[in-house]
Amino acid sequence: MRVHSFTDDALGDLDAVGLAEHLRAGKVSAREAVDAAIARIEKVAGDLNPIAYQAWDRARAEAGTVPAGGPDETGRFLAGVPTLVKDNVDVAGMPTMAGTDAWDPRPARRNGDFADQYLATGLVALGKSQLSEYGFSASAEHPRLGAVRNPWNTEHTAGASSSGAAALVAAGAVPIAHANDGGGSIRIPAAVNGLVGLKPTRGRLAQDKLFRDMPIRIVSDGVVTRTVRDTAAFYREAERVHRNLELPPVGDLTRPIKRRLRVALNTSGVGRGADPETAALTEKTAALLEDLGHTVTEAEVPVGPGFADDFLLYWAMLAQVMLTTGRARHGRSWDRTRHDNLTLGLARHARRNLHRLPGAITRLKRAANQAELWHERYDVALTPTLATATPRVGHLDPTLEHDVIIDRLLDWVAFTPWQNITGAPAISLPLATTAGGLPQGMMFGAAPGHEALLIELAYELEEAVPFARIQD
Repeated sequence: MRVHSFTDDALGDLDAVGLAEHLRAGKVSAREAVDAAIARIEKVAGDLNPIAYQAWDRARAEAGTVPAGGPDETGRFLAGVPTLVKDNVDVAGMPTMAGTDAWDPRPARRNGDFADQYLATGLVALGKSQLSEYGFSASAEHPRLGAVRNPWNTEHTAGASSSGAAALVAAGAVPIAHANDGGGSIRIPAAVNGLVGLKPTRGRLAQDKLFRDMPIRIVSDGVVTRTVRDTAAFYREAERVHRNLELPPVGDLTRPIKRRLRVALNTSGVGRGADPETAALTEKTAALLEDLGHTVTEAEVPVGPGFADDFLLYWAMLAQVMLTTGRARHGRSWDRTRHDNLTLGLARHARRNLHRLPGAITRLKRAANQAELWHERYDVALTPTLATATPRVGHLDPTLEHDVIIDRLLDWVAFTPWQNITGAPAISLPLATTAGGLPQGMMFGAAPGHEALLIELAYELEEAVPFARIQD
């Protein structure tokens, strides 16, 4: 069953840029936009299960402070545009549950560093979006909190870990939502929900302490959107709030790329490769690039045969940290037994292989240097975002045996982790559709700091192959 909430209200079929322009022109008020978004969320919430925490009254009050017919007093372009924040970063006054129910919720005392930057762009948070437990799975199917379902077909997963964010944007409830990505969690849900999902360069945006303190900073925050210009506008506005001076600016990007690129095509992944249908769709995208004048060459990404195992061990180490520090961070209500089999199994894998962890981290850090050399030969890497079509809800059920879940995850998520380790940017674009009628994202990766190149390429591809719309 396909589910969406597009209707003739204050939001219409506007993207974030279109809504911001309507707000500035006085065609709609921020309060009307927020009320419409709340009504849309309530319309689809029962089918999609995308919400972790709702803050309707707070959002309405904030919207009431945005002047009618123009930006707020700071001149913020996105002032009054409704959004959601993923429930693994802190927002003052809202609980942070990270996709689990293993402790009692309590409101955060202050914003995390990312929320400060995100909300300083003028976006109005309606609450928190749901994710898989700690973001470890590529599908949010919590045994008690329920599955987050795909609006294109509710029998299928919305991906993860930024599942609620992507489901809401795809369904038309909000035009833009926060997402973050430690192994593909912006790009995966963007790919399966027909959205634009850019994982930025490591350090591009402000980041909460939990993510900054990782031995390898694999997590990057960003957004999911329905249009390239929304993604471009967000990074422009975020950069006006805070810019990492060690990276080239993204700037104000509004048009397609002019220069022709050297593109490396890869369908074998960093572990298990794409299935025949997905490989064929990727090759079709490569042919489109060639028609546009780009040069496409088949090439392997520079990772060793043990990359997938090393990444899995690093991922498992993060699960072990979550469990060993849980009571200290969350208090006496914290209950280890309420975690799902994936989290518990990952932690067990880390404990059993602790002696291998230093070597794994060393090899993973080395991959970043290899990537920089590789990008001297290729401007962009083209891969499918995911190795197969979107699975049905239940395929990655976290109550299954741990080894079964891991095997199925590795079959599906074979392309996205490379950029998390290297810190490089990558964008998933909704350029393909499976035989079953579901979106299938195509992913483009560039060297660190080159988000502008990816956004301008995305403009060109969006113009060449207009993205499918769920409401059509």
